[in-house]
Amino acid sequence: MAARQPAAPMSSGQAARRVRILRAASDLGTREGLANVQMHDVAKEAGVAIATLYRYFPSKPYLFLAVLEWHIDQFLGGRDCGAGAGEGVDRATETGETLVALSGKLLGSRLLASAVTLSSFTEYTSDVPTRIDIVESALGQRLLGLLGGRADAATERSRVRLLVYCWWGVFVAMLTEEISTEQGNADLRMAARLIVAG
Repeated sequence: MAARQPAAPMSSGQAARRVRILRAASDLGTREGLANVQMHDVAKEAGVAIATLYRYFPSKPYLFLAVLEWHIDQFLGGRDCGAGAGEGVDRATETGETLVALSGKLLGSRLLASAVTLSSFTEYTSDVPTRIDIVESALGQRLLGLLGGRADAATERSRVRLLVYCWWGVFVAMLTEEISTEQGNADLRMAARLIVAG
């Protein structure tokens, strides 16, 4: 039997409730790590019924994948996005610095970063299809804006996908300490130069 699809918030009250849940899960993930967070604890911390929690987030991995997307959206919403517009902007540098800063922000809490990373791997094997075109995500849209539409749409979308996949791989390597933060940041800057200029 296929898992139930998550509900989308329809009113401002429901949207606020969803954000409370994401904030509660984020706080608990930061303090406890993924293995120690229970859905009942998230519901209690958010001040919602357990049925409400499951209405929006059918599983713990789905919830923490949403936490990752929420953190990315919050981070990007607080950054200046002027680089996608003007002349003379070094798009490769701005793209690289955006990816470096995002990694730094997420790595600021290792337990939460581990929780959302493990959840992303788990969620890809679940029955609930959460995958969207990565270009339509908050990060994808920001990168698309930074590229500035210099080439045909298909090429720009391919570049965005390459940038996001590259960022994710380097982020995981930094999180697991396969590479140092300094090396990861250097790799992200190089990837941006190669992909944006290519």
